[in-house]
Amino acid sequence: MVGTSLKKNKDKTASFYDRIAEVHNLALKLNGYRDSVARFLRSLDLKIDSESMVLDAGSGTGIVTMALHKAGFRPKKTIAFDLSRNSLQLAIEQARKEKGVDAENIQTVQGNVLSLPFADNSFDLVLSCGVLEYVPLDDGLRETARVLKNGGNLVLLPVKPSLVGSVLELLYNFKIHPLEDVRKISQRYFNIVGNYEFPIAEPISWSKTIFLLEKK
Repeated sequence: MVGTSLKKNKDKTASFYDRIAEVHNLALKLNGYRDSVARFLRSLDLKIDSESMVLDAGSGTGIVTMALHKAGFRPKKTIAFDLSRNSLQLAIEQARKEKGVDAENIQTVQGNVLSLPFADNSFDLVLSCGVLEYVPLDDGLRETARVLKNGGNLVLLPVKPSLVGSVLELLYNFKIHPLEDVRKISQRYFNIVGNYEFPIAEPISWSKTIFLLEKK
């Protein structure tokens, strides 16, 4: 029964994002979301080079994937991974049109973040933005840690408790994890390198915070 319930929830979430992919993507572009993430990533000393493998876990329409490339990073391969087929299609279409994005080395893969179809220790960097709110936090972080190389980084952008966060919680039918739970559970698998806030003038700051984590 539990497995059936989880599958129904997964199918419902995928169907929802398939329907809203274009509107959701436009909203994130108009509010400067991608540019905010790009500026943040550019400020980090991420050890990403032409041999690095990157996973955008719960990539949606590729906003964070393209922010990574806009920040100047050129990994060997970036995997945009999401439940929503329509979101992934939109992501690759945009990547091919965008200047400063290495579309040839971006690959889309459809699936569930709780069962990533990748071997242990596959990635140098994982990006995760607003997706673990749909799954049990410990399960999501454990699976993310599994596919990261030892010493690899997870850039985690959870939805934080706030007025805007509460509205998004209702609109998108997810559950915000208390930040203390994020800190506590993260430390089972990662060292917390930093916990950052976006500048208050940027709309993304109203709903997201940022953890830079390093796999133990």
